[in-house]
Amino acid sequence: MALKTGFARAVLVSTLLSVSAAAMAAEPIRVGSKIDTEGSLLGNIILQVLDKHGVKTVNKVQLGTTQVVRGAITAGELDIYPEYTGNGAFFFNDEKDAAWKNATAGYEKVKKWDAEKNHLIWLTPAPANNTWTIAVRKDLAEKGKLQSLDDLSRYLKEGGEFKLAASAEFIERSDALPAFQSAYGFKLEQGQLLSLAGGDTAVTIKAAAQQTSGVNAAMAYGTDGPVAALGLQTLSDPKGVQPIYAPAPVVRESVLKAYPQLDAWLKPVFASLDEKTLQELNAKIAVEGQDAKTVASDYLQQKKLL
Repeated sequence: MALKTGFARAVLVSTLLSVSAAAMAAEPIRVGSKIDTEGSLLGNIILQVLDKHGVKTVNKVQLGTTQVVRGAITAGELDIYPEYTGNGAFFFNDEKDAAWKNATAGYEKVKKWDAEKNHLIWLTPAPANNTWTIAVRKDLAEKGKLQSLDDLSRYLKEGGEFKLAASAEFIERSDALPAFQSAYGFKLEQGQLLSLAGGDTAVTIKAAAQQTSGVNAAMAYGTDGPVAALGLQTLSDPKGVQPIYAPAPVVRESVLKAYPQLDAWLKPVFASLDEKTLQELNAKIAVEGQDAKTVASDYLQQKKLL
């Protein structure tokens, strides 16, 4: 029995050494993310999980906006990054398909299309929905009786005072603000918009909280931690305009072939990231000022995911 156990241990050690040697021999994995708070968090989580498994990495976390990061991975300049399933509607000019508003259907669709057309593989997603929304100051919500985007439309038609802080991407993308305006029948004029560089909602939310340049509303995400902490309230989307945006690691097919364990390593981590968890982690970065690398490390160690 002892001989068998010793032999089994020897085989296990040999296997682990072989995996480690293969990881050491392969090219470093370039890990990227978008520039916003959650992008930094998820990018650092992926980076630290790979580092823990002995994989050489290149840190390209907070590389840029969606277009920049997506362009980098499709051009082969990036190997893995966290993306959102609902963005498939935008990537493939398929905004009208109702599949994007169903978590499973949207994931399966973008997974299939990206594999076929771009050789990009979507790994297991998190059970969260980081959908775009609009958040307003609580004093405005109370004064204007704002709970939903229908309420906002009514408030604007009554001539209510309103100014939104948002990224250029949110203002311009057909599936973001333009989709809200079309569905709810309102139109924000140039003077009602404050376009801020990058796509970090922590910046837009703070602008609304501090009433920067008269701002009283902000572009926000469903998993944003700072919204309630900074005295804002998100508006519901009763018409279901927005797709479901579940975060998932996206990796180049050739890289996954070199590291077939990637999904097994990252699956339990992303499976643990529900909306409440992401809100709490995002708040530590955006509200408490903690470093994203530290927040990621503390979470992974606390949950024993390393």
